[in-house]
Amino acid sequence: MTGQELQQLLQAKWGCSYDVQIRRIKGKIYVQVMWKYLEQASFPLSALEYEEHLNAIAQYLNGWGVVEQVKQTIENSRERPRLGKAVSIPLDLGERASEWMV
Repeated sequence: MTGQELQQLLQAKWGCSYDVQIRRIKGKIYVQVMWKYLEQASFPLSALEYEEHLNAIAQYLNGWGVVEQVKQTIENSRERPRLGKAVSIPLDLGERASEWMV
C-alpha cells in the first residue's frame, strides 16, 4: 500500500482525505482515522505534507503486514470520523507486537 492508495481508500469510503494517526493505547497499537481532513481550510498540513505523512503511515502498515486488515476494517466500518471521535482500528501484530511496545 502507498500513501496515495490509503488516501483513495479514505475518499472512497467517506468522501474526504482524513488524517490518519498511529497510536499506542493501553499496550495495543491502533490506526486512528481522525476527524480533520485535507479539504478543510483549517487542516494543518499542505497537500504535499499530507501525502508524505500518509506514505509514512503506509510504510508502517506494510512493515507490520496489516494492510489487508486495515483495508477491510475501513471498507466494512459503520462508523464515521466526526469532531472529537476518531475511527479506531486495533491492529493485530501477532507475535511481533512486543517489538513495538518499547
